[in-house]
Amino acid sequence: GMMGVIAAAILFTQRHKLSFFAFTDILACVTPIGLGLGRLANFVNGELFGRTTDVPWAMIFPRGGDLPRHPSQLYEAGLEGLVLFLVLYAFSRQERYRERIGFLSGVFLLGYGLFRFGVEFCREPDPQLGFLFAGATMGQLLCVPMVLFGIYLIGRSDRRAVARQEAPKGTTAA
Repeated sequence: GMMGVIAAAILFTQRHKLSFFAFTDILACVTPIGLGLGRLANFVNGELFGRTTDVPWAMIFPRGGDLPRHPSQLYEAGLEGLVLFLVLYAFSRQERYRERIGFLSGVFLLGYGLFRFGVEFCREPDPQLGFLFAGATMGQLLCVPMVLFGIYLIGRSDRRAVARQEAPKGTTAA
């Protein structure tokens, strides 16, 4: 999913001569809404359920066998949907963060990666993959570069904002 969005964003920004990261900053602010709704749909459909557990809020999913499981779709809807949306909304309301091209994209990647990595501890791994390196799931392994790139974008956005402020009139620093 994310690779398709990135490819479409690259094509769109090149065709319309827009800044890729300025565009993805906008996408980053609305993407958590879609993620949250998608995870709620996963819950309603009884798919992508969590690992077996004995927590009081565990649920039995029709396709998950007779054992109670974490409703990991709801954890993801809350964290990757609602919480990430609120964090991005708070940052996007402040001009000092809005002007830092790539900052909101970085916050999205960092937040999504961290939340997804954490929820993967409660989520049933993909049956065809199981657990991989050091007991991690494929989802957790894919989160590592996402988090690292998010941190990079946040740091890079600060330098780009400073460079833009110092650029002589009539020029752009990018």
